[in-house]
Amino acid sequence: MNTALTIAGSDSSGGAGIQADIKTMISNGVYAMSAITALTAQNTTGVTGIMEAAPEFLKEQIDNIFTDIYPDAVKIGMVSSKELIHVIAESLKTYDAKNIVVDPVMVATSGAKLISDEAIALLKEELLPLACILTPNIPEAEVLSGISVKSEEDMIAAAKIISDNYHCAVLCKGGHQLNDANDLLYRNDGFKWFYGKRIDNPNTHGTGCTLSSAIASNLAKGFDLDTSVERAKAYISGALADMLNLGKGRGPMNHGFAITGEYVKTAGEVQQ
Repeated sequence: MNTALTIAGSDSSGGAGIQADIKTMISNGVYAMSAITALTAQNTTGVTGIMEAAPEFLKEQIDNIFTDIYPDAVKIGMVSSKELIHVIAESLKTYDAKNIVVDPVMVATSGAKLISDEAIALLKEELLPLACILTPNIPEAEVLSGISVKSEEDMIAAAKIISDNYHCAVLCKGGHQLNDANDLLYRNDGFKWFYGKRIDNPNTHGTGCTLSSAIASNLAKGFDLDTSVERAKAYISGALADMLNLGKGRGPMNHGFAITGEYVKTAGEVQQ
């Protein structure tokens, strides 16, 4: 069985972070493992507390994974401190990790920075150059490229700058009032648009985590980059279209929408 590792924070509500990653990886047919960078106390209405992992303990988690069940792909989500970023980068180099997908979580949809300028600088210097693909949203693409992104042409220009700087592929995600569900993949000095259907679902908590984990899962299974992105886009569209509605705020998607069989039946369905 193919394997994938997520290095990210825990979301106690299960919609994003390692919980979303693990659900996504299982749903996409790979064995999921995790190294937890932080614990959060949160639900669909917001985050009330964060407890960051000690750098030495994060390293110990990663060491235990790579020395026993070597992952076929690695997804990296939000890492808030420069100490943790350094530990991850050094560990990935030590174990010659493959198929590294980085979701460079730095800027919220509102434009507010989620991590410090020092952490962003180290992310750029140590972690991003190790990636095979980065998956920034529009505000993150602006930070990484240094240009304003207001059009499709700007998305292409920003993705080219990021790809040239970090020598990897870039999936610049639409949305944020630009292109809705259309994403741009830039790689090898060329680009390809992935057109998605706009799904009218306000419950989009964890979409970034889910997309990057689905890409990592497909890379782990041996699909090429273009096909991995295409399959990941189809998966997240299905999860959103299922229209799960949980919680009082911006709720999660149904990561298990395509899981069928005896063990997902309700008591009522079994009795029929």
